[in-house]
Amino acid sequence: MEPELFNPKMEAIDPEEQRRLEQDLLVEQIRYVFDRSEMYQEKFKTAKMNGQDVKGIKDLARLPFTTKAELRESQKRNAPFGDFLAAPSDKICRIHRTSGTTGSFVYTALTENDADLTHDCGARSFWAAGLRPHHRVVHCLNYCMWMGGYTDHANLEKTGASVLPFGVGNSRLLVRVIRDAGITAISSTPSYPKYLEGAVREELGIEPAQLGLRLGLFGGEPGLDNPAYRSRIEETWGMKAQNANYGVSDVLCNFASVCEDNQKLHFLGQGALLVQLIDPITFQDVPIEDGAVGELVLTHLKKEAQPLVRYRTSDLMEILETGPCACGRTGFRFRIVGRADDMLHVKGINVFPNGVAKVLEDMFPEVTGEFQIVVSHPPPHTSLDIKVEHGRDIEKAKMASLKQQIKENIKQALNFAANIELVAPDSIERTKMGKAIRVVRT
Repeated sequence: MEPELFNPKMEAIDPEEQRRLEQDLLVEQIRYVFDRSEMYQEKFKTAKMNGQDVKGIKDLARLPFTTKAELRESQKRNAPFGDFLAAPSDKICRIHRTSGTTGSFVYTALTENDADLTHDCGARSFWAAGLRPHHRVVHCLNYCMWMGGYTDHANLEKTGASVLPFGVGNSRLLVRVIRDAGITAISSTPSYPKYLEGAVREELGIEPAQLGLRLGLFGGEPGLDNPAYRSRIEETWGMKAQNANYGVSDVLCNFASVCEDNQKLHFLGQGALLVQLIDPITFQDVPIEDGAVGELVLTHLKKEAQPLVRYRTSDLMEILETGPCACGRTGFRFRIVGRADDMLHVKGINVFPNGVAKVLEDMFPEVTGEFQIVVSHPPPHTSLDIKVEHGRDIEKAKMASLKQQIKENIKQALNFAANIELVAPDSIERTKMGKAIRVVRT
């Protein structure tokens, strides 16, 4: 009989035992970092601290934060891995590189122990979402250097499932492979199935629900926290759609997933990560309790190659539940409100693309759900210009009323004024994984 949890010792750990474990691992990790990482030796020196001064979690507040910009600068000073590399280079077994779409790229190095811990946390997540050894799963994320490609592939394999490494592009071949190889699960971004619908109908002459997929494991972008969008995928494809892959590529590839009965993300990185929240304005710590909102800050607990301390992720997290889940997992449940760097202020209102996405998904099929916020000048903003793809079957005579309805729905749900430009379906540029850039600053 298959176990309910992939790693019960960690996933169902008692909260008090977890605190003791984190305390012990943190003290050991900080001493390791101070002894071996040049960048952190300088950062500790600036804070007038050394590796022996951190005797518990409360002492972390005395240490400076780490940002992605610092990692980039470190790797410019000391290419390719930066002077925050804390393991001998001959211990590195795998190297990834970020895309660099929002700045210069960063190399991420893993030792064998780093990779093993990564795969264990990733397998916990995919298992929680329902993946089992009997599944055949096609993995459709970019394999070219990006962490989410090969590393997530290995995370999927760790569960015992059979994994077909397809990657991105050539959607017509993909749908034939899914049919011919008897694939029952897909791992991709949540926007990718919408992109594939046309390929199924055009290439195979069938509806997506007839293709045989039973489980969708999605991550890499928001979307599935909207019940309307999740229901749309499930109805179209006849599969259970699970938000199964939340992570921060610079830190840990995948450490959160929903379970089979609770659509809130569960933290599943126990023993690997110490989680903190901060107020992004004051930088003060925010206690992890029901209803708390703050920027996610992560510290490695057992990392060898490139351990990070107090790393600011820019993800704004809301804590939804802190007690044990009915599934037996004890990690807190949460949702990502948005990216701190994507947050826009309109007449004192904080606006996130996720909020706009939810409004538009609730209007399908009058709109496709794809949009782009175009920011043409610096703050202050009294309104936002938004391009919205109209639905495929909308008559020209109804365009004006649709535009007005979108404006009213956004005003009612999000309390800001939007200037709407309707554009044709599929006209907003997507990446190979079907993802649109939500905010464009011109």
